[in-house]
Amino acid sequence: MSGARPFFDTNVVLYLLSGDRAKADRAESLLAEGGVISVQVLNEFVAVARRKSRMGWPEVNEVLQILRSVCALQPLGVETHELALVFAERYGFSIHDAMILAAAELAGCGIVYTEDLQHQQLINQRLTVINPFLE
Repeated sequence: MSGARPFFDTNVVLYLLSGDRAKADRAESLLAEGGVISVQVLNEFVAVARRKSRMGWPEVNEVLQILRSVCALQPLGVETHELALVFAERYGFSIHDAMILAAAELAGCGIVYTEDLQHQQLINQRLTVINPFLE
């Protein structure tokens, strides 16, 4: 794995809101070191924070501001979509997971922190999936 910044999937970011202190602390520690997130991660965070966590807009906006200050933001475009289609077909991922991986790849990341995919799976010979919550 290279020294490139990691990419954070939405599930890692959402642990900031978790009652599971160990996972919340781990997510906070990783995010404090910096990395990359995509617009998709921000949108998914908002959806879950508002719907499931019932956070008010001021709190949601505060967390978004913090995330944007510690993480680089990878935009989504046609190039991301096209690479996601390749990953979805090649690896059998859902389009949502494939979009995360495509954004990470295009951002030049070497690691994707997520619980949703196979730990240590190598994507496109450059991107390694890591579950940061495994013991």
